[in-house]
Amino acid sequence: MKKIYIILTFTGTALSRIIKLTTRVEFAHVSIALDEELKEMYSFGRLNPYIPFIGGFVHEGIDFGTFKRFEKTTTTNIYSLEVSDYQYKKLKRKIQFVSKFKSNYKFNVLGLIFAKFNKNLHREDCFYCAEFVKHVMEEANIELNLPDCITPEDFKKLNNIELLYSGMLKDYGKE
Repeated sequence: MKKIYIILTFTGTALSRIIKLTTRVEFAHVSIALDEELKEMYSFGRLNPYIPFIGGFVHEGIDFGTFKRFEKTTTTNIYSLEVSDYQYKKLKRKIQFVSKFKSNYKFNVLGLIFAKFNKNLHREDCFYCAEFVKHVMEEANIELNLPDCITPEDFKKLNNIELLYSGMLKDYGKE
């Protein structure tokens, strides 16, 4: 058995504040990590920490990119989920595939807008953060029982998910 990690974040950026206000949720972004140290953390988000509306597949990190730029305001809940070795390998292969062909994938801005109204607008090879995390987990045959129209907050409801940490992302792993 292996563990994967679901990282819910709120950066405090203008876009995340808009999402939080309109959806009334605590967290506006979700990432998936293959290691407890969050060195292998992935999602769909800002390609450039200074440009909010150009997004795509991103390898994220606590000490670089958007999370580094907004380190003083980024709060998080970090969860672990136990998966089989087979599911872990499938998940890792799918993420590597998307990474290798990342130029073929786009950020699903319209899907994100539709999700605010609880409407699902899936476009091929196009994801927002929660769609991506759900997609790679489904591809790895991880049982989810999540709604079609997905938000970051929905991942809190996964069976057997365990909260590891809640607080400032920059402080994770420093206790």
